[in-house]
Amino acid sequence: QMQLVESGGGLVQAGGSLRVSCAASGRPFTVYTLAWFRRPPGKEREFVAAMAGHTGATNYADSVKGRFTISRDNLDNLVQLQMNNLKPEDTAVYYCASRMNTETIVTADRLYPFWGQGTQVTVSS
Repeated sequence: QMQLVESGGGLVQAGGSLRVSCAASGRPFTVYTLAWFRRPPGKEREFVAAMAGHTGATNYADSVKGRFTISRDNLDNLVQLQMNNLKPEDTAVYYCASRMNTETIVTADRLYPFWGQGTQVTVSS
């Protein structure tokens, strides 16, 4: 079992930046892929970004490429999502998720067994 706790959400104006963090505990960190998903208001949860624990490979949704950066600290069991040039459409509850590493990064939320409670990010226009 892995426990995930997000922090760092908040309210920001369009064009601004915000960083959300996820602290993980309970298992060796590097055997897990850590990912960020989000659920916009009235919509289904969608993939945002992920980083594999064994290779450091990353994958981003097209909508956030060039604006968001995922990083992880394997010593402190921490994964972060730096969000720049935020847009109102980035408004969502952001969730941290994890699963065992695979050869390619998985982006389907149903394949991630461990989830945090979520943190709200609101971007005003």
